[in-house]
Amino acid sequence: MAGFSLTTRGIAAAVLAVYGALATTDARAGSAAQPGQTVGLPVGAQLPVGLYFVNLSSFGTRSTHPRDSSTNVNLPTFAWSTPWDVAGGRLQFFFTQLVAAASSRGAPYQSGIGQQLLAAQLAWDLGGDVGVSYLFGGYLPIQTGFLTQSASLTHRFATSYTGQDWNLTANLLYGIFLDPRSPAGTLYPDYLNLDLTATRKFGKWQVGAVAFGSTDLPTRVVGYRPQGQIAVGGLVGYNFGPVNLQAYLTRDVVARNYGGREIRGWLRAIVPLYQDTAEVEPNRTLVTRRQAE
Repeated sequence: MAGFSLTTRGIAAAVLAVYGALATTDARAGSAAQPGQTVGLPVGAQLPVGLYFVNLSSFGTRSTHPRDSSTNVNLPTFAWSTPWDVAGGRLQFFFTQLVAAASSRGAPYQSGIGQQLLAAQLAWDLGGDVGVSYLFGGYLPIQTGFLTQSASLTHRFATSYTGQDWNLTANLLYGIFLDPRSPAGTLYPDYLNLDLTATRKFGKWQVGAVAFGSTDLPTRVVGYRPQGQIAVGGLVGYNFGPVNLQAYLTRDVVARNYGGREIRGWLRAIVPLYQDTAEVEPNRTLVTRRQAE
């Protein structure tokens, strides 16, 4: 689901704002878009016309000292795949509201509601089960002492192959902060994330491998130590008909300036609230338009 990749500028900040302070005396936040949030979805492909509710919930623990740090991130998203084409691509809209909680090195949990994400996407069907998409969106500013505050823009470029029951997808996320400093002085560096998926369907089951990487882009701040990570894992999913569930587990193999490596469990639910019967049969939860053909 191409657009479902767009859920989260504020989410990551909730999680990564905690981790950012762990590794440096210069207060900062990490990637605004939570690394790994779009794996498992063929975000380069067109969605069947309809309205969808998607929730991605994850819990992760990072091996910081003297005690571990934990975060829970929830990304409820509404996705609308319209019947309209623009420049040959299907027009799709997304709205996400982040809710997150975090505990730094065993401290009491802090929780809150984060920035809202508004985004639009164009998805092109190139034929041969190959699709590409471009998403552009913005995270609205918010007054909170826990999560990211500054407004930002997100660009996302994805390509997917969905033939023969495969989902081979790469999604590049490029984030730009409009104000690199929060009122409290937290540094918000621009960032690049790359989410990768290689899964296959077996009937109603879906299994495969996932991976993601993230890195802060260079800043002009003297002494700044950029954060980055590479994580790998596995995914399993099952299509119940009215609901499509996916679960995946990832673990850092590289972690730079986060204070430790993270292991994270993810659970995604995809619920079609409405689907055009001309494109999809009733009671089928599809991820791409091609699955209805």
